[in-house]
Amino acid sequence: MSDISVIVEGPTEQKFIKEILAPELAPKNIFLTATTLRKPGENGGDVKFSRVKNHIGKFLKQRADTCVTLMLDYYGIHETKTDVWPGYKDSTQQPAHSQKHSFLIEATKAEIVRLFPPKYNPQSRFIPYFSMHEIEALYFSNTTILAQTTDIKEKKITGILRECGEPENINNNRNTAPSKRLEALCPSFQKTSTGLAIAQAIGISAMRTACPLFNAWITQMENMR
Repeated sequence: MSDISVIVEGPTEQKFIKEILAPELAPKNIFLTATTLRKPGENGGDVKFSRVKNHIGKFLKQRADTCVTLMLDYYGIHETKTDVWPGYKDSTQQPAHSQKHSFLIEATKAEIVRLFPPKYNPQSRFIPYFSMHEIEALYFSNTTILAQTTDIKEKKITGILRECGEPENINNNRNTAPSKRLEALCPSFQKTSTGLAIAQAIGISAMRTACPLFNAWITQMENMR
């Protein structure tokens, strides 16, 4: 049995974990609990390392028999002169989205291992993961279902995939990020209500097939038992 605390950005990700991913993993004796970084009234897209590391430390110190993971949007990472995310700036220089992800998770893992003593076992108990480039990329895993649940013409969705190659490569830009594209094509799209209905209809299995980075994260959690 594995108990895993998932640090997420806001209510959309928290509900995704609680209502969609956790029920998928519970039969495998993997139990997820999501905690949000965002405080009531705050907007998203402002994920700082200082806040995240404090949450990670809290969970590492609470119980030695639990693990900690992240589910944060790469698009939402925010840096300032005094608050730098390990490896983020260098990750943006990598040519492929998978390389950006690998670079960032390796740097994040190394920094958490450096910050917290071996008695908390961060090397084994901490799993960094970032949605490339947003959680909404997962909704492009099935173009037919996405079209049906949003009334977007399927050819427009397949056109985006032809342009980007795969869901997790839909890009890191204020106009072309996954959620921005969906909002432009479907003005009624709401991240929490509409997005979760899409995710529920598509299912975790299809997302894992279409999104290798997402699949690798889940596989890591499955192998921690």
